[in-house]
Amino acid sequence: MTQALVITGPTASGKSALAYALADRFNLEVITVDSAQVYTDMDIGTAKPDAAQQALVRHHLLDIRAPTDPYTTFDFCQDARRAIADTRSRGRLPVLVGGTMLYLKALRDGIADLPEANPAVRLEILEAAEANGWSWLHEELRRIDPEAALRIKPTDRQRLQRALEVERLTGRTLTSLQAQGQVGLGTSLTEVAIMPESRAQLHQRIKTRFDEMLNQGLVTEVEHLREKYALHDALPAMKAVGYRQVWQFLEGDLGFDQMREKGVIATRQLAKRQFTWLRSFETVKKISMPSLDALLKIDAVANILIKAQ
Repeated sequence: MTQALVITGPTASGKSALAYALADRFNLEVITVDSAQVYTDMDIGTAKPDAAQQALVRHHLLDIRAPTDPYTTFDFCQDARRAIADTRSRGRLPVLVGGTMLYLKALRDGIADLPEANPAVRLEILEAAEANGWSWLHEELRRIDPEAALRIKPTDRQRLQRALEVERLTGRTLTSLQAQGQVGLGTSLTEVAIMPESRAQLHQRIKTRFDEMLNQGLVTEVEHLREKYALHDALPAMKAVGYRQVWQFLEGDLGFDQMREKGVIATRQLAKRQFTWLRSFETVKKISMPSLDALLKIDAVANILIKAQ
């Protein structure tokens, strides 16, 4: 039996707008699937639902951690399953909305002891290696899994990549997984992905949205975060797209125009990785635009929404 509906897709594809269109007609609640929206005071750069949107429909998993407190895939699976059960207990349909694909994969498939290789995550790691060097990646491993870093040399790129890949896929270190065994967190989902046909249009939407974020005060938001919290640039919250580039701007490493350009490029790269993930999700039903009519034409979706009226 389906426990929840999922609306996913690349960044800036219209996921939230579609969810709110559904909320006008159906008895549902939104469970956010976003690794940055969990953090307090990170509103503009995460495109977090505003007060009016949150008043329209109940949201779960927003503003549940301080930016100094890392939030893992394992944490998400536990919180999401509780939110799904809570929503269903009140006769409402849980609708998971967002584009953090690691979270969705863990929720749908469970977190394995040693997960299979994932092309999208490996691409992320390779891009980081190209930008910062393998020694920098080994230092990241040393921070998150000191025991594995002692076993793996900085020159052993394959094992280094694997250790980092496992941590990103599961939210737990390679050492702890090898010691404790498998954790199953699977759940039954009906999944829909918005897959825009025109990459050029999506790229323009990404550019426009990032400019809107800057106009809304993204730089000021990051300044306030730096004043309020004991942050550093290695924290997951400050690695989020947009925040990383503004941090570099505030540190004097980038000019404003460079920051803007790199922010747009990083968002496009994020969308590319999301497309890679979605192509590997064979059971996901795909629509080309955030259209309520297109969504309701999917029989599996229509069937569960009828029960939520």
